[in-house]
Amino acid sequence: MSSSDEEIKKLHKVRKTLMQMLNDRGYLVTDDEINMTKQQFIEHFGDNMTRDNLFMIKNKRYDTSDQIVVFFLIPEPSKDIIGIVPLRKCIERMQSEKIYKAILVTEHGLTTAAKKAVQLPSIRLEVFLDSELMYNVTEHDLVPVHQVLTDEEKKEVLEKYHVKETQLPSMPVTDAVARYYGLQRGQVVKIIRPSENAGTYVTYRYVS
Repeated sequence: MSSSDEEIKKLHKVRKTLMQMLNDRGYLVTDDEINMTKQQFIEHFGDNMTRDNLFMIKNKRYDTSDQIVVFFLIPEPSKDIIGIVPLRKCIERMQSEKIYKAILVTEHGLTTAAKKAVQLPSIRLEVFLDSELMYNVTEHDLVPVHQVLTDEEKKEVLEKYHVKETQLPSMPVTDAVARYYGLQRGQVVKIIRPSENAGTYVTYRYVS
């Protein structure tokens, strides 16, 4: 059975945002993948595509051993939200591929049990709803430029201003931009805003 036009339109938008997200995180993504039109999307995946067809594995540009996998989850029959069974299949595939980071894309979210199951010490699982990926949050007019600092850059900033990381203004790890970049607690972000007087105004945020 063919996917509805609305479903195809949605999945095309979601996948495009994901490609932009992975590119901004430093993964190897081509311009063709980012700029794929809806018609090209249909030609590539077919008009009877399922969410499974959108599965992908990407590696960092300069470190092919650093990989991430993206699953477009499908709930079990008669259920809307994702339970333990499909989640377990994802984890088993990751273990077989020896990949320890994943983005899980779901239409309606996870059950309470599944939410607990994603909190694993050895595997990092990020969960995004389709609705959260319908647009790129960093392209919003009110969102300033964010630059994730390396450990060395973070050290230089702390030494320059003679502060501890926890003395910087904080950004919650649940912030939409923090989630977009896949930030973790302890990282520091440089935020650049336009300024009428100085041209640009720079601040730093500590991810808490």
